[in-house]
Amino acid sequence: MLKVSKSPWLLHYDGSSCNGCDIEVLACLTPLYDVERFGIINTGNPKHADIFLITGGINKQNESVVKQIYSQMPNPKVVVAVGICACNGGVFKDCYNIMGGVDKVIPVDIYVPGCAARPESIMDGVVKAIALLDEKRKSVGKEAAE
Repeated sequence: MLKVSKSPWLLHYDGSSCNGCDIEVLACLTPLYDVERFGIINTGNPKHADIFLITGGINKQNESVVKQIYSQMPNPKVVVAVGICACNGGVFKDCYNIMGGVDKVIPVDIYVPGCAARPESIMDGVVKAIALLDEKRKSVGKEAAE
């Protein structure tokens, strides 16, 4: 059983995807899959977000946006790359305009491969992100106590 100390807030950003993974991320929010049952709250504000979920590859146009969103998120935070394009650039990795996966510009904690990643896989990645976030929160608490 998953126990968390606080409901994590999730921010979804579409890098440069074909929208296949974005549709599956949205499916996770529907009553059929209901990712919110794990305590997830979807937000559009990086200053409130604990989990940064990114779909699509990174290019020069969105590199600065991804870095800015990441820098605005409070610590501790977890980054989840959803879909093969976010993991390593996917079928577009050799294109002139794609730099590669999300880990080319910010550190990634959880990788969810697939083209498009299935809702079950995305939810599995989010649950792993919740557990990792809780571990990071505990370690920050221990450091503050010392």
